[in-house]
Amino acid sequence: MNFVPEIGIDLGTSNIRVFKRGKGIVMDEPTVVAINTQNKKVLGIGRGAREMIGRTPGNILAVRPLKEGVIADYTVTYRMLEEIRRKTVGPHQLWIKPTALISVPSGVTNVERRAVLKAAHAAGFGKVMTIEEPMAAAVGAGLPIDTAGGNMIVDIGGGTTDIAVISLGGIVHSEGIRIGGAKMDQAIIKHIRNTYSLQIGDQSAEDLKMEIGTAFPMDQEKTAKIRGRDLVGGLPKTIDVTSTEVREALGEPIRQIAERLCLVLEETPPELSADIIERGVYLTGGGSLLRGLDKLLEGVTEIRCMVADNATNAVAVGTGRALENLDKIYAAGAVSNL
Repeated sequence: MNFVPEIGIDLGTSNIRVFKRGKGIVMDEPTVVAINTQNKKVLGIGRGAREMIGRTPGNILAVRPLKEGVIADYTVTYRMLEEIRRKTVGPHQLWIKPTALISVPSGVTNVERRAVLKAAHAAGFGKVMTIEEPMAAAVGAGLPIDTAGGNMIVDIGGGTTDIAVISLGGIVHSEGIRIGGAKMDQAIIKHIRNTYSLQIGDQSAEDLKMEIGTAFPMDQEKTAKIRGRDLVGGLPKTIDVTSTEVREALGEPIRQIAERLCLVLEETPPELSADIIERGVYLTGGGSLLRGLDKLLEGVTEIRCMVADNATNAVAVGTGRALENLDKIYAAGAVSNL
């Protein structure tokens, strides 16, 4: 029996998730690659590689090959996809060329889309297609996208936020903004540096966001300790930071997401707007888990906003489910292979 595996890949800026048809999610790792700069050999991907960031000798480089949802380093990306293929098919079946459906942000250029396809082909995949992230997220969240009614999805990833209105299996209107979890982390880093003259790293900022980050005032505010390098004295230093401060730091990126959501709602046809008011807005992606974000967006739009049950995995699951109904989704124009 000549069975070619079908793989759905959520190629995210912060995390990469792989869905193998028949098995579900088989990989969930940070989008970080550790590579030997002398022989270009991949030393590790995922969590192990992330721990190397800022701690490597000169001949080892730990990098994030994607930025704002698109490929920033083509060579490292294709090496990463090569490693994903090897782990997916197994070391004894490397001759197999899996079919891959890879998510890309809405609004990517044809050049950026072709870079993804080219990297996957170079990594040894066979038939390679792309699907826009909001469509994959809607499929993964279980929204009734095949019906003649409006469904609104807001997918907040590490590098981008994609907002789309979907009806009859196709995207009616979508907007992408290159703001996500990474920009939120940068906002926290900037606040800590400007307020306390303390330099912290990306990982520390992300940990702080996850521990006490909030988009909406809490009944009981929290405090967390953060360690970094004192920019005045140059020595390590520990300070206390409140959730109120973190919320203020996150204000600007969250405001931009809310403004873009309102813009999409303003440009949505009236009939579909009525459906969205009835069904609500669904939030997916890791950024949607920020405490109080659903409340804040609900207050801005006056439409019920809900975080999907499988928010972080929705895009990956959606790519897998799309593979099972490829003909229908392809006919709706949601899948592209250029």
